[in-house]
Amino acid sequence: MAEKEGGVVAKGHEEGLKMAISLLEEFELPLGLLPLEDVIEVGFVRSTGYMWIVQKKKLEHNFRIASKLVSYDTDIKGYVNKKQIKKLKGVKAKELMLWPPVHEITVDDPLTGKIHFKSLAGITKTFPIEAFAAGQ
Repeated sequence: MAEKEGGVVAKGHEEGLKMAISLLEEFELPLGLLPLEDVIEVGFVRSTGYMWIVQKKKLEHNFRIASKLVSYDTDIKGYVNKKQIKKLKGVKAKELMLWPPVHEITVDDPLTGKIHFKSLAGITKTFPIEAFAAGQ
């Protein structure tokens, strides 16, 4: 791991995936939230919570339990806090014929078993946390 922009950077798929999973664990977010492939770089600036992920190609993942198709761009960035990602960029969820960007993800605190996804338009969708567990 290296330092960049005052943060820690993991290069390559194995190291990047490990770092992404450790960030999800640390901030109490579901481990399957970021199903990444061909990771080039993952970075995190602890002082601000800023996180970025770069992968070789765009990825679509179907979360079966939530019946939700999600698109992950080559560049994903946002600010991570406990049980929350804000100002998220690079993630879209299919709604009928549209692909609105997901702007914020929040896990209920105290835990209720629910996770909420908010778009820039203010539309919020709620799902069971298990729908985003690793391997889903």
